[in-house]
Amino acid sequence: MPSPLPSIAILGAGSMGGAILHGLIRSGAAPHVTVTNRTAASAASLSGQDGVTSLSLEADPAANTTAAAASDIVLVGVKPVMVPDLLREIAPVLRPGTIVVSLAAGVTLATFTSIVGDDIPVIRSMPNTPAVVGKAVTGLSAGAAASADDVALVRRLFETCGVVIEVPEEQIDALSTISGSGPAYVYLLIEDLTEAARGKGFSDADAALMAEQTFIGAAALLDASGEDPAELRRRVTSPKGTTERAIAVLQGARLDGVFAEATDAALARAKEMAAGA
Repeated sequence: MPSPLPSIAILGAGSMGGAILHGLIRSGAAPHVTVTNRTAASAASLSGQDGVTSLSLEADPAANTTAAAASDIVLVGVKPVMVPDLLREIAPVLRPGTIVVSLAAGVTLATFTSIVGDDIPVIRSMPNTPAVVGKAVTGLSAGAAASADDVALVRRLFETCGVVIEVPEEQIDALSTISGSGPAYVYLLIEDLTEAARGKGFSDADAALMAEQTFIGAAALLDASGEDPAELRRRVTSPKGTTERAIAVLQGARLDGVFAEATDAALARAKEMAAGA
């Protein structure tokens, strides 16, 4: 059984930070986590759980420094525009060897190290929203000061809420266009398939049930079988059958090109955001 994770702080435990907190709680891997939020109401919603200390800036303006000073891993979950100010606030209290982990999209490792110092290990992370149910895909990019042991520790942290892929920083934005934005693509496909069902006379409830459960079931079968998705598609697609006719229409619409164009557009926007546009 792996050793417990060291003390962790989540500064700005909003939707993503909160999802990671719940993953840690479910796993029992972290004996102590300190979380901070802006309001007392948000802090109260996360308090009362074993091993969790929930602080609010409303009640204690020094909550972020208190949490960071007492932790071995500090997750920065505030909005990207707020990151530099937060880093300047906590940098003086970080202990040697403390690992700083970014949850903020578009904020580079260089920005982090320029404020916290070259000797503090920094790792960028890019989780996605299925972290809430323990099914995240999280990308990790390590800064120069992060050792292999540091990365392994942070990997274990994120594996409490899904799977982890390690990539160089120049690929983290590209990863975000696939796994980060990817849930939205799936939801759009479900919306459109639901609309197609409505167009064939099904009630709203039945149309939604068919479309949603088909995606959920197909994903579950893919996960359970370990088969390549192309092979599973072939098994559904009987020669000269109805599915083959439908797949031909979808392939004729060049979905592969559409997805390439969509993810390219997302990547271009990520670069704009990183440049402050």
